[in-house]
This record gives sequence, C-alpha cells and structure tokens, in this order.
Amino acid sequence: MREVMVELKQLRLHGMAAAWGDLVDQGSSAGLDSARWLIEHLLQAEGTDRAMRSVRHQMHVAKFPMHRDLAGFDFEVSPVDRKLVTTLATTAFTEDAHNAVLVGGPGTGKTHLATAIGVAGITRYGKRVRFYSTVDLVNALEQEKAQGRAGRIANSLLRMDLVILDELGYLPFSQAGGALLFHLSAACTSTRA
Repeated sequence: MREVMVELKQLRLHGMAAAWGDLVDQGSSAGLDSARWLIEHLLQAEGTDRAMRSVRHQMHVAKFPMHRDLAGFDFEVSPVDRKLVTTLATTAFTEDAHNAVLVGGPGTGKTHLATAIGVAGITRYGKRVRFYSTVDLVNALEQEKAQGRAGRIANSLLRMDLVILDELGYLPFSQAGGALLFHLSAACTSTRA
C-alpha cells in the first residue's frame, strides 16, 4: 500500500496532505477506501509526469547534437569493448569525479558513444549532463571573458554530473582559448575532487 501522506509531502502538496490526514483521523469508511484508490492513482500519474518532464528538460539542457543511444550503435563492426561501454553508461564513474576519454580515429563512433552514455545518464540515472563541441566551448569561454562575465560557464558546469567534450584535438582553437579551457578544466576538477 502506498504511503499517501508521505507522497503528498514529497510532492510538496502540504494542503492536500493535511486534508488527507483529517480524512484518515475521521475513521475508515467505504468513502475513504475509494478516495485512497483515487489519490494513489493521481499520485502515480503525477510522479510519472514529473519524471518525464524532468528527463525532457535535462535532455534539452544537455544540448546533444542529436539523439543517440547504445541500441543504435553497431558493436559488431566496431572494435569497441561493449562491456566497458555498458559499464560507462551506468555513469558510476561520475560519483567519484573520474574522467572517461574516448580515443579513436574519425568515424569510429566516439561522438555516438559519448552521446549515448550521456543519454543513459539522464534517462536511467537522473544525471545532469552537458554536451559541448570543444571548439564551441572555447569560443563561448573567450566570448564570456571578452564581455567581462568570466566564470559563468564554469559555475554552470559545476552543477553538472557529466560534461562531454567532443572533438578535443580535432579542430584548432586559439592559444588564449586553450588556456581558458585548461583553467576551466582545472577549476572544475579541483572543486569536484
């Protein structure tokens, strides 16, 4: 049986929780039993709706270039270690603030796998994820500094459980941008460790 009072309070429906408490205090009756069924059904619907909205919001915040998941990756034609990727998709490595680096040539599926790991983190484990093309991140850091607003991106990334940097090393960026990226990386690592 569901704990109606607890669930109402968890959903911050304190007025309903108080009213439910009053009904329970008045004693058990057939009306209370039917009301319990209705309340439990509504609580389940609300919980499901909130979870779906949260996932939708987190997927939007992540800014993936496109939706990718592990089901869409062909492990048969790739030399990738399926067991390792499946383990990474649990995002357990984020609990200890560890890094995962996907290395390989162009077209080997690094972006697909990184995105799929991020999607799994959001949909299965409730993680907060942000995806960046490294060049886009460097450009945003340079623009932020030029506008005198340095630190905003770093602060937002500190709230993330997983930050995915794509195409690191493939596309060139300025020396100043590289220094900003290094400082961002150092700041995020030192506060998470």
